[in-house]
Amino acid sequence: MLLDTPSLYFRAFYGVPDSVTSPDGMPVNAVRGLLDMIATLVRQHSPREIVACMDADWRPAFRVAAIPSYKAHRVASGDQEEVPDTLAPQVPVIEEVLDALGIARVGVGGYEADDVIGTFAIAATTAVDIVTGDRDLFQLVDDDKPCRALYTVRGIRNLQVIDESFVREKYGIPGRAYADFATLRGDPSDGLPGVPGIGEKTAAALITRFGSLPALLAALDEGGTDGFPAGARNRLAAARDYLEVAPAVVRVAHDVPLPDVDVSLPAAPRDPERLVALSRKYGLDSPLNRLLATLG
Repeated sequence: MLLDTPSLYFRAFYGVPDSVTSPDGMPVNAVRGLLDMIATLVRQHSPREIVACMDADWRPAFRVAAIPSYKAHRVASGDQEEVPDTLAPQVPVIEEVLDALGIARVGVGGYEADDVIGTFAIAATTAVDIVTGDRDLFQLVDDDKPCRALYTVRGIRNLQVIDESFVREKYGIPGRAYADFATLRGDPSDGLPGVPGIGEKTAAALITRFGSLPALLAALDEGGTDGFPAGARNRLAAARDYLEVAPAVVRVAHDVPLPDVDVSLPAAPRDPERLVALSRKYGLDSPLNRLLATLG
């Protein structure tokens, strides 16, 4: 089980009132919410291994170099992401608690959590569940492995299972073609422009017709018109420079240098004394007891 941890703690932050605080008054709604999410996930899905994947770099330089608008609207200042004031102090607490529990926490400099997830998923020799609220990770679904996404859009207790058949039915594209489809369509939430004038339906028709973005670009460069909806060929030709660099931004990395970590689901805390201290300081007894009971 690969956790898109930033996606989950943002969801917890907005789903649990910030009136939930530690004994000294610090909001801990994201911390408590995330712990309860992990307990629910472990209880319902019984993973043998689990990794909390982190953003060591939320806006990697290689993506910004390719498309400068990538996540630019979310920059607070410099290279800092705009994060709610009461959430930012909770992230180090989340990291400390995960470490004391013994839940593997992996972030790698220069990469996003998505890239860590992609590298673990591709390298895995067993079934993989990716827990996320980010559609970008639909590109990793693979029925042969199997690798599926557990999508949190309906809540952690009502996860939507995303496999290749879901992708085909929802978007009308081959089950493993989501990244190519998303490159054409774009994603304003990430600052990805897509091809102007190419919406979801046209993007789906193009990917279905040609099978992949490289095959589509080859047909475009050959100068033919077969398979291109009216007007689409000119729009694609005008966006040729974008289409050359966008795949490196949209596709998650598969070659992140992962550290050697024990990803086994812990049956007991790695550092019980530290966990007790954190629980007392931040008022986490209830969610930690629920999680520990599930792990045990």
